[in-house]
Amino acid sequence: MPLTKVTDNDIEAVSNQLGRAARDIVAIAARCICGNPVVVQTKPRLEDGTPFPTVYYLTLPAATAAVSTLEATGLMMDLQTQLGQDDALSKAYLRAHESYLEDRTLLGQVEEIAGISAGGMPTRVKCLHSLVAHSLAKGPGVNPIGDIALEQCSWSPSRCVCEK
Repeated sequence: MPLTKVTDNDIEAVSNQLGRAARDIVAIAARCICGNPVVVQTKPRLEDGTPFPTVYYLTLPAATAAVSTLEATGLMMDLQTQLGQDDALSKAYLRAHESYLEDRTLLGQVEEIAGISAGGMPTRVKCLHSLVAHSLAKGPGVNPIGDIALEQCSWSPSRCVCEK
């Protein structure tokens, strides 16, 4: 998926979505079909100096709520079990981790978070929000765990549920 330039309107929309000022957004990594931001790409070191490993951040409230519901159902534990039993899934998840690190490196080196991606990659399933954000940003086939979660999600990127 192509990154798009972040505009002042995007910053305002993301700030409204988050209920706080948006910080250190580099680009919009995924958009709703109506054009609103769904996933932002952020700097690996925030302006205040804080290391920030989460390059792809899910911001759309309907998406974050739906993913939270998936987490509450125990999907993370099920996926963690699958990860331990399925060698192909494990290898694909490792490739997702490497992809994430490559993308972050393009934004800058941050020694404190070297080798750390997001969502528990490459060996754990820790945060579906991060993994779904990665899937939405990169498209299907890059992050298998994010793809599975997105398939099971009650929210879909193909229909708008943004508050107008």
